[in-house]
Amino acid sequence: MNKPELITSIAAMREASRRAKQSGTVALVPTMGALHEGHFSLVRAARAACDVVIVSIFVNPMQFGPNEDFERYPRALEADLKMLEEEQVNFVFVPERGEMYPSGETGTLVEVQHIGSRLDGAFRLGHFRGVATVVAKLFHITLPDVAFFGQKDAAQVAVLRAMVRDLNFPLKLIVCPTVREPDGLAMSSRNRYLTVIERAQSLVLYRALSKAHTEVHGGVRDADKLRDTMTRVMKGEPAAETEYVEVVDPDTLLPIEDVSEGALLAIAARVGGTRLIDNVLLPPMRNGLCG
Repeated sequence: MNKPELITSIAAMREASRRAKQSGTVALVPTMGALHEGHFSLVRAARAACDVVIVSIFVNPMQFGPNEDFERYPRALEADLKMLEEEQVNFVFVPERGEMYPSGETGTLVEVQHIGSRLDGAFRLGHFRGVATVVAKLFHITLPDVAFFGQKDAAQVAVLRAMVRDLNFPLKLIVCPTVREPDGLAMSSRNRYLTVIERAQSLVLYRALSKAHTEVHGGVRDADKLRDTMTRVMKGEPAAETEYVEVVDPDTLLPIEDVSEGALLAIAARVGGTRLIDNVLLPPMRNGLCG
């Protein structure tokens, strides 16, 4: 088993990517570290589809608000590198903050207007500007043919799809299914913050989404009814402070009235001091049935 090459400088990463592209397709899996099975599902999909796999690990300060958890965001680089070796990754790009933002911040920002202010963007002002800026930088540095993201971050996916389209990035963006714990909780690095009691309370997000999903399979198409169902389930857990419960178009993140043409059921809530998000993607209905 070969160890992945650890790269910390932009110049070295770009040169390695250029060499890699001469021999095959290059995949990028961008992460902030504290890796879990959700990340590894992306790595495996990348390895199956491409010849070279790059994983980036960078806790991006630009996507954290002033009162958010940048300083305490879980960091476990040694463990991450060991697990990435087992996953047969080719390169791991781990730049320092000063390498990505030499002046302490960047004067050039990437902002996906409108979409970036919806769902999480409405509660975390500037968050998606930070995400789009750092992902654009990573795309330019690593030169991927394909980039892999998780469905759990559905609003992020919508923002980045728009960015890739509007800025003509020469790559394909692939979205992989949310990976869940056996009891349904969506895997997240922030789950490490939860106490045992909070962990149990957090399952309300999955219960709310599952209840609405069941109603869709039972024939409900009205988005307001599905919102009401999810809201009712969320209110049944007093420990969960709901930020939003929405039924939206998965590409624009705008509210819709009917889910027949496909929809995103999305919830964000705080349990204790931890902000959690989860969603279910509904495909377009065929013959009135949910595929």
